[in-house]
Amino acid sequence: MRLIYNTGIRIYWLAAWIISPWNTKAKLWFQGRKSWKEKLKQAFQEEDRVVWFHCASLGEFEQGRPLIEAYRERAPGHRILLTFFSPSGYEKRKDYGGADHVMYLPLDTYRNAKYLVRSCKLEMVLFIKYEFWFHFLRRLKREGVPIYLVSGIFRPDQAFFKWYGGWYRRFLDYFTHIFVQQEVSRKLLEEYGHESVTVTGDTRFDRVRQASAIPYNNRSLEDFVSGRQVIVAGSTWEPDEVLLELAYGQLPEDIRWIIAPHELSGAHIERLQKRFPESVLFTALDQQNSVSEGVEPTFSPAQPTFSSAQPTFSSAKPIPSQARVVIVDTIGQLTYLYRFGTIAYIGGGFGKGIHNILEAAAYGLPVIFGPNHLRFSEAVELIERKGAFPITDAGELISTVRQHFEMNSLLKTSSQIAANYVMERIGATSAVLDKVCIKTEGNMF
Repeated sequence: MRLIYNTGIRIYWLAAWIISPWNTKAKLWFQGRKSWKEKLKQAFQEEDRVVWFHCASLGEFEQGRPLIEAYRERAPGHRILLTFFSPSGYEKRKDYGGADHVMYLPLDTYRNAKYLVRSCKLEMVLFIKYEFWFHFLRRLKREGVPIYLVSGIFRPDQAFFKWYGGWYRRFLDYFTHIFVQQEVSRKLLEEYGHESVTVTGDTRFDRVRQASAIPYNNRSLEDFVSGRQVIVAGSTWEPDEVLLELAYGQLPEDIRWIIAPHELSGAHIERLQKRFPESVLFTALDQQNSVSEGVEPTFSPAQPTFSSAQPTFSSAKPIPSQARVVIVDTIGQLTYLYRFGTIAYIGGGFGKGIHNILEAAAYGLPVIFGPNHLRFSEAVELIERKGAFPITDAGELISTVRQHFEMNSLLKTSSQIAANYVMERIGATSAVLDKVCIKTEGNMF
């Protein structure tokens, strides 16, 4: 199996190299790993005590972020290495101030793993949710570095639990401890002899709660939504936007819309503007604006504490009175824009799967999404509690929105259910760090 694994890794690298001239994502993936050894060597000194966080992509980063920031506060003397496998994570968070060095995860080979592990004085490694790399895990275990998996989810259909999964289950043996989101995952691991498992929940709840508490002021948007019912559509794809366009044409004209598409190419934004002619771009509100140091919380090395930034937008001109839609044509805003909403539509449910519904639920917004949501436990659970509403076509979307906007008691109940769902599940970050960290005289370990 190891031979097959090593061969597969190299085939993946070769395929990325071959298609990189024509495929942007493959190009970023391939070129981003060049000179990683030299950059890593320059990032840390020999005496630095390093904690390594690994996230596959942007979604896993959002789960890991509260851990990174809380760990920084607990152990200000430690340095933080953050790695990504996917360009969708690295390219959007390569300048993240909470880490001392951000880089792509090198290809999982024997030599790369040996070099990375021995180049840093690693105190521990935390893998977020997924990612099981044989050579890295094996080398870390051999070097005696504690390895933790955080916010893990395990299902019987995964390779670990198949008839051929004996070799893959060895990956799990390398972890010092595994933190899972649900009891069903713990029981499944226990059936296969893994007892160092704790149910701590999902750190995403801590992240969305943290983000919803960050002050965010935008006078233009506040005037735009004032006294109106507002639909915030987040991370939408083309199939979602077809439905939203139909709903836009049939729902009352006094409803206001904020639409944040997943794809931000110029061509896609132009198509959205044609679908919603009474629209204005979010970046048009940002002309001559005064914006504090970015929307994201910023980290000051002089004072190792993450403090919420207060992004204030003072638009040069108000949104035109005839505008009914704001199209968000920039990244990093959606998490904070849900606060302007009455109800949320989450994209992806007519494709591979829905995007993050917890960001909206944290503000007490009932959430609507397409049929491909069954792999997401938070969606299933919120549906059961009547805080989320799956739809299969435009008719169901229109009906769900109308019911909530015409029945204030229903809207109030759904909103409270969504907010309570998030609040009841915060605390995973502290539970994990309390387990992996020992605090003595203000220093870690």
